[in-house]
Amino acid sequence: MEYLELAQSIITSNKWIEAIAWLIGFLILAKIITFLSEKVFKRLARKTKTELDDLILAKIKAPFSYILVLVGLKFALKPLGFTENWLANILDSIVVIAITYIAFSFIDILVSVWGKEFAQKTKSRLDDSLLPIAQKMIKAGFIIIGGIWVMKEWNFDIGPFLASLGIAGFVVGFAMQDTLKNIFGGLTLILDQTFQVGDKIEVDGTLGVVHDISIRSTKIRTYSNEIVTIPNGKMSDAKIKNFVLPNYQARINVDFGVAYGSDIAQVRELILKTISKISDILEDPEPQILFTEMADSSLNFQARFWVENYGDAYDKQLEANELIYNALNSAKIGIPYPTMDVNIIK
Repeated sequence: MEYLELAQSIITSNKWIEAIAWLIGFLILAKIITFLSEKVFKRLARKTKTELDDLILAKIKAPFSYILVLVGLKFALKPLGFTENWLANILDSIVVIAITYIAFSFIDILVSVWGKEFAQKTKSRLDDSLLPIAQKMIKAGFIIIGGIWVMKEWNFDIGPFLASLGIAGFVVGFAMQDTLKNIFGGLTLILDQTFQVGDKIEVDGTLGVVHDISIRSTKIRTYSNEIVTIPNGKMSDAKIKNFVLPNYQARINVDFGVAYGSDIAQVRELILKTISKISDILEDPEPQILFTEMADSSLNFQARFWVENYGDAYDKQLEANELIYNALNSAKIGIPYPTMDVNIIK
Protein backbone atom coordinates (compact mmCIF):
# COMPACT_ATOMS: atom_id res chain seq x y z
CA MET A 1 0.00 0.00 0.00
CA GLU A 2 2.85 2.34 0.81
CA TYR A 3 4.43 1.66 -2.58
CA LEU A 4 1.16 2.56 -4.35
CA GLU A 5 0.86 5.81 -2.41
CA LEU A 6 4.50 6.57 -3.16
CA ALA A 7 4.01 5.93 -6.87
CA GLN A 8 0.89 8.07 -6.88
CA SER A 9 2.65 10.94 -5.16
CA ILE A 10 5.55 10.75 -7.61
CA ILE A 11 3.20 10.75 -10.56
CA THR A 12 1.07 13.62 -9.33
CA SER A 13 4.06 15.68 -8.28
CA ASN A 14 5.38 15.82 -11.83
CA LYS A 15 2.91 16.89 -14.49
CA TRP A 16 4.93 15.31 -17.31
CA ILE A 17 5.04 11.95 -15.57
CA GLU A 18 1.31 12.13 -14.93
CA ALA A 19 0.64 12.97 -18.57
CA ILE A 20 2.80 10.09 -19.78
CA ALA A 21 1.13 7.74 -17.28
CA TRP A 22 -2.33 8.63 -18.63
CA LEU A 23 -1.21 8.13 -22.21
CA ILE A 24 0.53 4.81 -21.52
CA GLY A 25 -2.48 3.55 -19.54
CA PHE A 26 -4.91 4.19 -22.38
CA LEU A 27 -2.46 2.76 -24.92
CA ILE A 28 -2.33 -0.44 -22.88
CA LEU A 29 -6.14 -0.45 -22.67
CA ALA A 30 -6.39 -0.02 -26.46
CA LYS A 31 -3.94 -2.91 -26.95
CA ILE A 32 -6.00 -5.09 -24.60
CA ILE A 33 -9.20 -4.30 -26.53
CA THR A 34 -7.45 -5.08 -29.82
CA PHE A 35 -6.12 -8.36 -28.41
CA LEU A 36 -9.56 -9.38 -27.15
CA SER A 37 -11.11 -8.49 -30.50
CA GLU A 38 -8.63 -10.65 -32.40
CA LYS A 39 -8.38 -13.61 -30.05
CA VAL A 40 -11.77 -13.79 -28.29
CA PHE A 41 -14.52 -11.74 -29.92
CA LYS A 42 -13.53 -12.69 -33.48
CA ARG A 43 -13.49 -16.37 -32.57
CA LEU A 44 -16.93 -16.11 -30.96
CA ALA A 45 -18.28 -14.26 -33.99
CA ARG A 46 -17.15 -17.06 -36.32
CA LYS A 47 -19.25 -19.57 -34.37
CA THR A 48 -22.52 -17.72 -35.05
CA LYS A 49 -24.62 -18.44 -38.13
CA THR A 50 -24.92 -14.80 -39.17
CA GLU A 51 -22.13 -12.69 -40.62
CA LEU A 52 -23.55 -9.58 -38.98
CA ASP A 53 -21.34 -9.71 -35.89
CA ASP A 54 -18.23 -10.41 -38.02
CA LEU A 55 -18.89 -7.32 -40.15
CA ILE A 56 -19.60 -5.08 -37.15
CA LEU A 57 -16.48 -6.28 -35.32
CA ALA A 58 -14.24 -5.72 -38.34
CA LYS A 59 -15.72 -2.26 -38.91
CA ILE A 60 -15.53 -0.78 -35.40
CA LYS A 61 -12.39 -2.46 -34.02
CA ALA A 62 -9.86 0.08 -35.31
CA PRO A 63 -11.94 3.25 -34.68
CA PHE A 64 -12.68 2.14 -31.12
CA SER A 65 -8.95 1.72 -30.41
CA TYR A 66 -8.26 5.18 -31.87
CA ILE A 67 -10.92 6.67 -29.60
CA LEU A 68 -9.23 5.17 -26.53
CA VAL A 69 -5.86 6.58 -27.61
CA LEU A 70 -7.36 10.03 -28.24
CA VAL A 71 -9.15 10.00 -24.87
CA GLY A 72 -5.85 9.04 -23.23
CA LEU A 73 -4.13 11.89 -25.03
CA LYS A 74 -6.80 14.32 -23.81
CA PHE A 75 -6.36 13.16 -20.21
CA ALA A 76 -2.59 13.52 -20.67
CA LEU A 77 -3.03 17.14 -21.72
CA LYS A 78 -4.92 18.11 -18.57
CA PRO A 79 -1.89 18.12 -16.20
CA LEU A 80 -0.05 20.17 -18.80
CA GLY A 81 -2.74 22.84 -18.83
CA PHE A 82 -4.09 22.16 -22.35
CA THR A 83 -7.72 21.84 -21.32
CA GLU A 84 -9.33 24.84 -23.00
CA ASN A 85 -7.44 25.51 -26.22
CA TRP A 86 -7.46 24.63 -29.88
CA LEU A 87 -5.54 21.37 -29.33
CA ALA A 88 -8.20 20.03 -26.96
CA ASN A 89 -10.90 21.07 -29.43
CA ILE A 90 -9.14 19.21 -32.22
CA LEU A 91 -8.94 16.05 -30.10
CA ASP A 92 -12.61 16.36 -29.14
CA SER A 93 -13.56 16.84 -32.78
CA ILE A 94 -11.62 13.75 -33.86
CA VAL A 95 -13.28 11.70 -31.10
CA VAL A 96 -16.72 12.94 -32.23
CA ILE A 97 -15.93 12.01 -35.84
CA ALA A 98 -14.76 8.55 -34.76
CA ILE A 99 -17.91 7.98 -32.65
CA THR A 100 -20.11 9.15 -35.53
CA TYR A 101 -18.28 6.80 -37.89
CA ILE A 102 -18.81 3.85 -35.53
CA ALA A 103 -22.50 4.67 -35.11
CA PHE A 104 -23.36 5.02 -38.79
CA SER A 105 -21.20 2.01 -39.69
CA PHE A 106 -23.15 -0.08 -37.19
CA ILE A 107 -26.53 1.08 -38.54
CA ASP A 108 -25.35 0.80 -42.16
CA ILE A 109 -24.35 -2.84 -41.65
CA LEU A 110 -27.69 -3.63 -39.99
CA VAL A 111 -29.64 -2.04 -42.86
CA SER A 112 -27.44 -3.69 -45.49
CA VAL A 113 -27.59 -7.22 -44.08
CA TRP A 114 -31.23 -7.28 -42.95
CA GLY A 115 -32.38 -5.26 -45.96
CA LYS A 116 -30.74 -7.65 -48.44
CA GLU A 117 -32.24 -10.65 -46.65
CA PHE A 118 -35.69 -9.04 -46.89
CA ALA A 119 -35.17 -8.04 -50.53
CA GLN A 120 -34.18 -11.58 -51.53
CA LYS A 121 -37.44 -12.92 -50.12
CA THR A 122 -39.54 -10.73 -52.41
CA LYS A 123 -39.90 -10.84 -56.18
CA SER A 124 -40.29 -7.08 -56.42
CA ARG A 125 -37.29 -4.94 -57.30
CA LEU A 126 -38.69 -1.97 -55.42
CA ASP A 127 -37.01 -2.89 -52.14
CA ASP A 128 -33.71 -3.40 -54.01
CA SER A 129 -34.02 0.20 -55.24
CA LEU A 130 -35.03 1.58 -51.85
CA LEU A 131 -32.17 -0.08 -49.97
CA PRO A 132 -29.33 2.10 -51.38
CA ILE A 133 -31.43 5.24 -50.86
CA ALA A 134 -32.12 4.26 -47.24
CA GLN A 135 -28.40 3.70 -46.65
CA LYS A 136 -27.51 7.09 -48.15
CA MET A 137 -30.16 8.86 -46.06
CA ILE A 138 -28.83 7.19 -42.89
CA LYS A 139 -25.27 8.21 -43.71
CA ALA A 140 -26.35 11.78 -44.50
CA GLY A 141 -28.23 11.94 -41.19
CA PHE A 142 -25.20 10.81 -39.16
CA ILE A 143 -22.91 13.21 -41.05
CA ILE A 144 -25.25 16.11 -40.20
CA ILE A 145 -25.43 15.05 -36.54
CA GLY A 146 -21.64 14.66 -36.35
CA GLY A 147 -21.11 18.03 -38.03
CA ILE A 148 -23.44 19.78 -35.55
CA TRP A 149 -21.66 18.05 -32.66
CA VAL A 150 -18.24 19.22 -33.92
CA MET A 151 -19.52 22.78 -34.36
CA LYS A 152 -20.80 22.70 -30.80
CA GLU A 153 -17.36 21.60 -29.56
CA TRP A 154 -15.88 24.72 -31.19
CA ASN A 155 -18.59 26.88 -29.56
CA PHE A 156 -20.27 27.82 -32.82
CA ASP A 157 -23.85 29.09 -32.64
CA ILE A 158 -25.74 26.32 -34.43
CA GLY A 159 -29.16 28.02 -34.17
CA PRO A 160 -28.97 29.88 -37.52
CA PHE A 161 -27.51 26.75 -39.13
CA LEU A 162 -30.44 24.60 -37.95
CA ALA A 163 -32.91 27.24 -39.09
CA SER A 164 -31.37 27.42 -42.56
CA LEU A 165 -31.27 23.62 -42.69
CA GLY A 166 -34.98 23.48 -41.88
CA ILE A 167 -35.82 26.04 -44.57
CA ALA A 168 -33.68 24.21 -47.13
CA GLY A 169 -35.36 20.92 -46.23
CA PHE A 170 -38.79 22.50 -46.64
CA VAL A 171 -37.89 23.92 -50.05
CA VAL A 172 -36.41 20.63 -51.29
CA GLY A 173 -39.35 18.66 -49.90
CA PHE A 174 -41.86 20.98 -51.60
CA ALA A 175 -40.03 20.75 -54.93
CA MET A 176 -39.82 16.95 -54.75
CA GLN A 177 -43.25 16.26 -53.26
CA ASP A 178 -44.40 14.21 -56.28
CA THR A 179 -41.19 12.17 -56.27
CA LEU A 180 -41.41 11.61 -52.52
CA LYS A 181 -45.07 10.63 -52.86
CA ASN A 182 -44.11 8.01 -55.45
CA ILE A 183 -41.28 6.70 -53.27
CA PHE A 184 -43.44 6.37 -50.18
CA GLY A 185 -46.29 5.02 -52.29
CA GLY A 186 -43.99 2.28 -53.57
CA LEU A 187 -42.84 1.59 -50.03
CA THR A 188 -46.48 1.23 -48.95
CA LEU A 189 -47.15 -1.21 -51.78
CA ILE A 190 -44.20 -3.42 -50.85
CA LEU A 191 -44.98 -3.38 -47.13
CA ASP A 192 -48.66 -4.18 -47.71
CA GLN A 193 -47.69 -6.88 -50.25
CA THR A 194 -50.43 -5.61 -52.53
CA PHE A 195 -48.90 -7.36 -55.55
CA GLN A 196 -45.64 -8.71 -56.91
CA VAL A 197 -43.98 -8.98 -60.30
CA GLY A 198 -45.89 -11.56 -62.34
CA ASP A 199 -49.28 -10.99 -60.67
CA LYS A 200 -52.35 -10.37 -62.82
CA ILE A 201 -54.00 -7.16 -61.64
CA GLU A 202 -56.59 -4.61 -62.72
CA VAL A 203 -56.20 -0.97 -61.72
CA ASP A 204 -58.21 2.00 -63.04
CA GLY A 205 -59.47 -0.03 -65.99
CA THR A 206 -56.02 -1.36 -66.93
CA LEU A 207 -55.85 -5.18 -66.94
CA GLY A 208 -52.54 -6.99 -67.26
CA VAL A 209 -49.54 -8.60 -65.60
CA VAL A 210 -47.15 -6.66 -63.35
CA HIS A 211 -44.01 -6.32 -65.44
CA ASP A 212 -41.79 -4.26 -63.14
CA ILE A 213 -41.94 -2.30 -59.87
CA SER A 214 -39.38 0.50 -59.66
CA ILE A 215 -38.70 3.25 -57.15
CA ARG A 216 -41.01 5.68 -58.96
CA SER A 217 -43.57 3.68 -60.89
CA THR A 218 -45.14 0.31 -61.64
CA LYS A 219 -45.21 -1.10 -65.18
CA ILE A 220 -48.11 -3.32 -66.27
CA ARG A 221 -47.96 -5.43 -69.45
CA THR A 222 -51.44 -5.66 -70.96
CA TYR A 223 -52.72 -8.65 -72.95
CA SER A 224 -52.23 -6.56 -76.09
CA ASN A 225 -48.49 -6.60 -75.26
CA GLU A 226 -48.46 -2.93 -74.25
CA ILE A 227 -46.61 -1.47 -71.25
CA VAL A 228 -48.68 0.88 -69.11
CA THR A 229 -46.66 2.91 -66.56
CA ILE A 230 -48.48 4.14 -63.45
CA PRO A 231 -46.78 6.29 -60.73
CA ASN A 232 -46.59 4.54 -57.38
CA GLY A 233 -48.27 7.50 -55.70
CA LYS A 234 -51.41 6.85 -57.76
CA MET A 235 -51.09 3.08 -57.32
CA SER A 236 -51.15 3.44 -53.54
CA ASP A 237 -54.43 5.42 -53.74
CA ALA A 238 -56.09 3.32 -56.45
CA LYS A 239 -58.50 0.40 -56.14
CA ILE A 240 -56.48 -2.63 -57.21
CA LYS A 241 -57.95 -6.01 -58.10
CA ASN A 242 -55.36 -8.79 -57.72
CA PHE A 243 -56.37 -12.04 -59.45
CA VAL A 244 -53.59 -13.98 -57.71
CA LEU A 245 -54.69 -13.29 -54.13
CA PRO A 246 -55.66 -15.11 -51.97
CA ASN A 247 -54.64 -17.96 -54.33
CA TYR A 248 -54.33 -18.78 -58.04
CA GLN A 249 -57.80 -20.33 -58.38
CA ALA A 250 -60.29 -18.53 -60.65
CA ARG A 251 -64.01 -18.87 -61.31
CA ILE A 252 -65.29 -18.85 -64.89
CA ASN A 253 -68.79 -17.61 -65.71
CA VAL A 254 -70.48 -18.44 -69.02
CA ASP A 255 -73.85 -16.78 -69.71
CA PHE A 256 -76.31 -18.32 -72.17
CA GLY A 257 -80.02 -18.21 -72.90
CA VAL A 258 -82.62 -20.71 -74.14
CA ALA A 259 -86.07 -20.27 -75.63
CA TYR A 260 -89.19 -19.91 -73.53
CA GLY A 261 -90.87 -23.26 -73.06
CA SER A 262 -87.59 -25.14 -72.56
CA ASP A 263 -87.38 -27.63 -69.69
CA ILE A 264 -85.28 -25.92 -67.01
CA ALA A 265 -84.27 -29.19 -65.32
CA GLN A 266 -83.22 -30.65 -68.69
CA VAL A 267 -81.14 -27.57 -69.52
CA ARG A 268 -79.45 -27.63 -66.13
CA GLU A 269 -78.63 -31.36 -66.35
CA LEU A 270 -77.42 -31.14 -69.96
CA ILE A 271 -75.06 -28.19 -69.42
CA LEU A 272 -73.74 -29.58 -66.13
CA LYS A 273 -72.83 -32.82 -67.89
CA THR A 274 -71.29 -30.81 -70.75
CA ILE A 275 -68.96 -28.65 -68.71
CA SER A 276 -67.92 -31.68 -66.66
CA LYS A 277 -66.19 -32.92 -69.82
CA ILE A 278 -63.77 -29.97 -69.71
CA SER A 279 -60.36 -31.13 -68.55
CA ASP A 280 -58.58 -29.77 -65.47
CA ILE A 281 -61.56 -28.06 -63.86
CA LEU A 282 -62.00 -28.32 -60.09
CA GLU A 283 -64.53 -30.57 -58.39
CA ASP A 284 -64.36 -28.43 -55.24
CA PRO A 285 -65.93 -25.91 -55.57
CA GLU A 286 -68.23 -27.97 -57.78
CA PRO A 287 -69.64 -26.63 -61.09
CA GLN A 288 -73.04 -24.90 -60.97
CA ILE A 289 -75.79 -24.07 -63.47
CA LEU A 290 -77.89 -21.12 -62.29
CA PHE A 291 -81.24 -20.02 -63.72
CA THR A 292 -80.67 -16.28 -63.40
CA GLU A 293 -83.39 -14.41 -65.28
CA MET A 294 -86.62 -14.56 -67.29
CA ALA A 295 -85.63 -11.99 -69.87
CA ASP A 296 -87.67 -10.43 -72.69
CA SER A 297 -86.73 -13.04 -75.28
CA SER A 298 -85.04 -15.86 -73.37
CA LEU A 299 -84.58 -17.80 -70.19
CA ASN A 300 -81.08 -16.82 -69.04
CA PHE A 301 -78.66 -19.20 -67.34
CA GLN A 302 -75.10 -18.93 -66.03
CA ALA A 303 -72.64 -21.82 -65.95
CA ARG A 304 -69.98 -21.53 -63.22
CA PHE A 305 -66.88 -23.62 -62.71
CA TRP A 306 -63.39 -23.20 -61.24
CA VAL A 307 -59.85 -23.78 -62.53
CA GLU A 308 -56.64 -24.20 -60.51
CA ASN A 309 -54.70 -21.43 -62.24
CA TYR A 310 -56.15 -18.11 -63.35
CA GLY A 311 -53.91 -18.25 -66.42
CA ASP A 312 -56.09 -21.03 -67.86
CA ALA A 313 -59.37 -19.16 -67.32
CA TYR A 314 -59.67 -17.50 -70.73
CA ASP A 315 -58.99 -20.66 -72.75
CA LYS A 316 -61.42 -22.66 -70.62
CA GLN A 317 -64.10 -20.01 -71.09
CA LEU A 318 -63.75 -20.23 -74.87
CA GLU A 319 -63.92 -24.01 -74.70
CA ALA A 320 -67.05 -23.88 -72.51
CA ASN A 321 -68.78 -21.46 -74.91
CA GLU A 322 -68.29 -23.83 -77.81
CA LEU A 323 -69.32 -26.94 -75.89
CA ILE A 324 -72.50 -25.33 -74.50
CA TYR A 325 -73.57 -24.08 -77.93
CA ASN A 326 -73.05 -27.49 -79.55
CA ALA A 327 -74.83 -29.28 -76.70
CA LEU A 328 -77.92 -27.07 -76.98
CA ASN A 329 -78.05 -27.52 -80.74
CA SER A 330 -77.68 -31.30 -80.44
CA ALA A 331 -80.51 -31.46 -77.87
CA LYS A 332 -82.78 -29.33 -80.11
CA ILE A 333 -83.08 -26.67 -77.40
CA GLY A 334 -83.75 -23.31 -78.97
CA ILE A 335 -81.23 -20.50 -78.58
CA PRO A 336 -83.34 -17.36 -79.07
CA TYR A 337 -82.43 -13.97 -80.39
CA PRO A 338 -84.23 -10.70 -79.68
CA THR A 339 -87.57 -10.57 -81.53
CA MET A 340 -90.55 -8.22 -81.63
CA ASP A 341 -94.12 -9.06 -82.55
CA VAL A 342 -96.04 -6.20 -84.22
CA ASN A 343 -99.85 -6.49 -84.14
CA ILE A 344 -101.78 -4.17 -86.48
CA ILE A 345 -105.31 -3.39 -85.37
CA LYS A 346 -107.67 -2.25 -88.14
